[in-house]
Amino acid sequence: MVKAVIFDLDDTLIPEKQYIESGYHYIAKILNKRFGIPLEKIFRDLVSLFSENPKYVFNRLFSMYGIDYTAEMIQDLVAAYRSHLPEICFYDDVMPCLEYLKLKSMKLGIITDGYVNAQYQKLKAVNAYDYFDEIIITDEFGEEFRKPNPKAFKEMRDRLEIEFRQMVYVGDNPEKDFYISKIYPIKTMRIIRKNYLYEPVYKNREYLCGIKENYRITNLDELKSLIDDELSMVSS
Repeated sequence: MVKAVIFDLDDTLIPEKQYIESGYHYIAKILNKRFGIPLEKIFRDLVSLFSENPKYVFNRLFSMYGIDYTAEMIQDLVAAYRSHLPEICFYDDVMPCLEYLKLKSMKLGIITDGYVNAQYQKLKAVNAYDYFDEIIITDEFGEEFRKPNPKAFKEMRDRLEIEFRQMVYVGDNPEKDFYISKIYPIKTMRIIRKNYLYEPVYKNREYLCGIKENYRITNLDELKSLIDDELSMVSS
């Protein structure tokens, strides 16, 4: 019987690209004050550079503008990007789903990868700590413990005082979110959102070792139906 539903964060509960755009707006304000370049131009250029290649965006921006830069300047921008309080929100199906699961007496958790400060600011921006019983940012253990490392799942099991077979994990990234079912008897669910303003970042990644999800959904209303089916099978 399912007793806990654990969620990934980025592109599962919040749009990752919305966070990225929020960060670039923040950085654009900093660079506008520093160099006098129009804020909207900086923002558009950052988004364009990211779309071409998500690596070394700030370095490439300075090069585009012919601005000499140092490693320290880049590090300062990265730190500002990660520490800013983002203007983001849950997908519109998140809160109804959480309220429904609470009515079903489900325990709720988040396991998310990423730099601790950045992930904490995302969680703070959507008041996630008000809605979830436990939240684990894997980098708090060390980057080597990011998914698919099982440490966070074991920790979540212990904190919620349940068994692995009583957990469902909902994620979006084939590269790391579903391999856990190979290690522990955790049911996994992949959400592939469609027709949203922000396209998911990792939707085209390959499955790690070919391990796929147990269920596939396009929105969290479908998760509610699957949970209902699971509960009715137990009670029948």
